[in-house]
Amino acid sequence: MNGAIDATDVTDATEATGAPVAADPALAVPGTADPALVDLLGLLAYGELTAFERMATDARMSPTLADKIALGRMAAAEFAHFEAIERELTRLGVDLEQAMGPFVPALTAFHNLTAPSDWLESLVKAYVGDNIAADFYREIAGRLAPQARALVLSVLADTGHAAFAVERVRAAIATNPVVAGRLALWARRLVGEALTQAQRVAVDRDALTGLLAGVGDLQEIAGIFNRIMAAHGRRMSALGLSA
Repeated sequence: MNGAIDATDVTDATEATGAPVAADPALAVPGTADPALVDLLGLLAYGELTAFERMATDARMSPTLADKIALGRMAAAEFAHFEAIERELTRLGVDLEQAMGPFVPALTAFHNLTAPSDWLESLVKAYVGDNIAADFYREIAGRLAPQARALVLSVLADTGHAAFAVERVRAAIATNPVVAGRLALWARRLVGEALTQAQRVAVDRDALTGLLAGVGDLQEIAGIFNRIMAAHGRRMSALGLSA
């Protein structure tokens, strides 16, 4: 996961959920946080930390000095998101490492299975792969109390990577159209692995998935996944790739 989120997707997803908001925000009293909220913040914290690490690595692979500088700034923004979550967990009396710990295996497995082989694959991974998970987190955020929801959406906000990735990938395709097929296959693999790891988290963390327990029926659940896949389709189109 990372902060490379299309800002329009944030608005669309949160407005579209129409989900009820918790009446009693767990953030109100330090030390009384809902376990589900702690799980979500821990998951996001580790996601932002790994996003920082991967963008810093991507900066080293950058073909130009301008790209290196741009990705370095985005990596710094991702770390700032991580620190914002750390501050909130600390305010709640929750140990940061303990909150992140349960999600290290699943996210590590995802990143190990989807290690990009080159610069373009790294851009597609950050823009397409990570955002599948981020869309799901935004759906969950729609069921949080306002203060918690605002924090989650703020750390999922675009750091500038969306436009950066689209511009570079489209330019590469224009120069060499053959790469489009390879990148489209790569994106499909990313989505499959992301969904697999999301299921793993759902099985292991009842409190976290319980945030969606209030969904009324199968039609509403289907609506959630339809919105996620629609956002994915828009990103693929923006890149000039077939979904």
